[in-house]
Amino acid sequence: MEAALWFHDAIYDPDAGDNEERSAALAEELLGRAGVRTEHLAEIRRLILATGHRGVRDPQDDAALVCDIDLAIFGSDPARFDQYERDIRREYAFVPEGEFRRRRAQILEGFMTRPTVYATPWFIERLETRARANLGRSITALRSVDPPPEAA
Repeated sequence: MEAALWFHDAIYDPDAGDNEERSAALAEELLGRAGVRTEHLAEIRRLILATGHRGVRDPQDDAALVCDIDLAIFGSDPARFDQYERDIRREYAFVPEGEFRRRRAQILEGFMTRPTVYATPWFIERLETRARANLGRSITALRSVDPPPEAA
């Protein structure tokens, strides 16, 4: 799990749709050269790919914990979460404002439609309520008619 967390965003290109796959390939290449066993490489790859947040979330699966750690920022204090959202906007500065707001709202709404944002009990108990409040506030701002001051 630790190797997956270290490598899961090793390759991060906001304009690409294959960051998890490329990060997993990099992990396999570098860790393989370092002598990590094949079965461990396969598990590291699986965990990295899980951070794409597209699969089933079994709280007993290590992938659930890796994904919850990846999403921990959602449950941070509001000021930190708002800074994160501003940072995301800067990363995607190449996307026109209206399109960014629409697509970002859709992504965040996808997390809100889940029964829980997090899959594991530890994260649900500690961060779920704050994550939902942060996500809801962000979605409302993204869906508002006026762009946020940072975007103006």
